[in-house]
Amino acid sequence: MIKPRPLEQVWPGMPIVVGGDRVVELPPELAERFRPGDALAVVPETGEILLVPARERALADAAVTRARRAFAALGAVSDAQIAGFFESFAAGLESASTWSEIARANARDVESARARGRSTTRLVADEKLRAGMIEGLRGWAKLPARRGERLERIEHADFHVDLLADALGVVGFVFEGRPNVLADACGVIRGGNAVVLRIGSDALGTARAIVQLALDPALASAGLPEGTATLLESEAHAAGWALFSDSRLALAVARGSGPAVATLGSLARHAGVSVSLHGTGGAWVIVADSAPAQRLGEIVTASLDRKVCNTLNTCCIPRARAAELVPIFLAGLEAAGRRRGQAFKLHVLERDVAAIPAALLERDVSVRRAEGDVTEKQAVRIAESELGHEWEWEETPEVTLALVDSVDEATALFNRYSPRFLATLLSEVPEEHERFYARIDAPFVGDGYTRWVDGQLALRRPELGLSSWQSGRLFARGGILSGDSVYTVRTRYVSRRKVLP
Repeated sequence: MIKPRPLEQVWPGMPIVVGGDRVVELPPELAERFRPGDALAVVPETGEILLVPARERALADAAVTRARRAFAALGAVSDAQIAGFFESFAAGLESASTWSEIARANARDVESARARGRSTTRLVADEKLRAGMIEGLRGWAKLPARRGERLERIEHADFHVDLLADALGVVGFVFEGRPNVLADACGVIRGGNAVVLRIGSDALGTARAIVQLALDPALASAGLPEGTATLLESEAHAAGWALFSDSRLALAVARGSGPAVATLGSLARHAGVSVSLHGTGGAWVIVADSAPAQRLGEIVTASLDRKVCNTLNTCCIPRARAAELVPIFLAGLEAAGRRRGQAFKLHVLERDVAAIPAALLERDVSVRRAEGDVTEKQAVRIAESELGHEWEWEETPEVTLALVDSVDEATALFNRYSPRFLATLLSEVPEEHERFYARIDAPFVGDGYTRWVDGQLALRRPELGLSSWQSGRLFARGGILSGDSVYTVRTRYVSRRKVLP
């Protein structure tokens, strides 16, 4: 048997096999940076080569090792203790002195991010975010645990077989710079799982403060094992790459930008780890010929209160009613911007520019971007291939408009170009809704505003993330990943006889 040797030396142009039938060459800059103990990872879908330094590999390895030990010990921890952890965590965030320290750390993160021209829309730890974290943690404390829950019993003459829910293992979690997700991700602990977390560098200081001042003390006070929740304290993306390349993970969850999440998911799959990816979003509103005009404007405004994954991104309006409905759509868009003290930004298909006022294509408006306020044309033409692009706006609502001849045409455009995330149909015809549901390839389908797609709002459970079907439908679960949906199924045989036949 040929045993693989550690990789100790590389060179520029070194060929690396990808997927068994392709070859990529190592770029000179990566070859120059490589040191013994580092690792090279290749993203099969793109051929991109990633350098994972030895420091990040060691950091991730140590965290997963601690989490594995914690998971083994969690089997002896009671559900009441776990509930107590969530209560203590919530109480810590409620403490005025504790929160003032967390707020100071967050202010430093926000100042640093703004100085680098980074988005701070989801970074600010304000009172609303604090209240949401506390509510979510208390929700987990009250929610029944699934460990030991009997899902099914199959009776036989001399025995029965039970299918029982149980803890899954160590969950690796990589997410963007949103401090509240730190609390959300701890939801997997409710079912007896352990978690290793890597947060975006913008929010690392805030995360450190939350862990040191609230999370770790809560683990200790509840008697949960050390390592039940571990924060990877690294600003390097490579820490996430190393974590998701660890085959000891039971599940890898990634939230963030589309390309970054796709890379992480590819590394986890290559390591044989199941994934739950929450990357590209953007909701579509599709308007039928029968749609009530006034409702369109209300839904547009309600679906653009702020930029998150379930915000309205693309609106399809029937060509036959464009003269009536486009002005209503624009009025709803304008109202959403006015509510934030902003204008709006519109992208319209090249073929459909005649449907909007020509002045929008010539008018200069101030648009708030991550780097600050910039002057742009209020409306711009785009190609059909850009229909699925998610507009990551800061304060200025930004959407795409397309005209279609039918709901079926809009459905086909959604299935072809969108990330297959969320679709809403405005129609007064019940049969049209049934046809739409059968044909649209989305995990979330509605008939009103788009912002209902939220674990806390829709299911009354804090969510870990919302999955699209961009990479295919999900096996045996819905698009909302929640802490109590992270479990395995064990099978137990119970005999009625004491002696074998």
